[in-house]
Amino acid sequence: MEQHGTRPAQYGPRRSRAALPPQGRRGAAAGRPVGRPAGPRAGGGPARAAGQQAGRPGPAAAREVGARRTMPNPRLTGLGSGLFCAAVMVVLGYLDALLLGASLTVYGVLFVPVCLLTAVWVRRGDLLTAPVVVPIAFAVGLVPVAESGDGGLGGRLMGIVTALATEAGWLYGGTLVAGSTVIVRRIRLMRRRRAAARNRPPG
Repeated sequence: MEQHGTRPAQYGPRRSRAALPPQGRRGAAAGRPVGRPAGPRAGGGPARAAGQQAGRPGPAAAREVGARRTMPNPRLTGLGSGLFCAAVMVVLGYLDALLLGASLTVYGVLFVPVCLLTAVWVRRGDLLTAPVVVPIAFAVGLVPVAESGDGGLGGRLMGIVTALATEAGWLYGGTLVAGSTVIVRRIRLMRRRRAAARNRPPG
């Protein structure tokens, strides 16, 4: 008899494959190989690098921050602003007397930028003191510049009064510059407070 090479059919239930774990079933359903994580590595290389680059300031921003740090931005109290203005005017008065022969015009011209610096550097809580201290500083700085007459105390006082009368234009001009700067700073401060109050969450 001829023997066929075919294997006889096997009847009975087929052996089913081993059941995959839940993670394996989800990976197979998503079309990913089993055992590999779906997201990026634990280190988060690209995402972390992008986050670090986004958090770092650019070269222009770094230069701007460095320039802000190097620029002087003092904040003087009311008394400090008065002492600053008076001391600067006394020094300028002595320099004017030594180098320029006590020129009242030069002294008045130098008084204006000093008033501006005093109004800019005074702190916010003492803004109203700047227009008050600058005329006093102007009078104090006139001591080395004003003519002494006979050289006594009375002559020195008369020279200061005469200089105040003749150079009243520079005195009023410097005081006006200080007052205008204070008003501008006050308006900006009020606007910032209003904006902060608007952006503040209720409650």
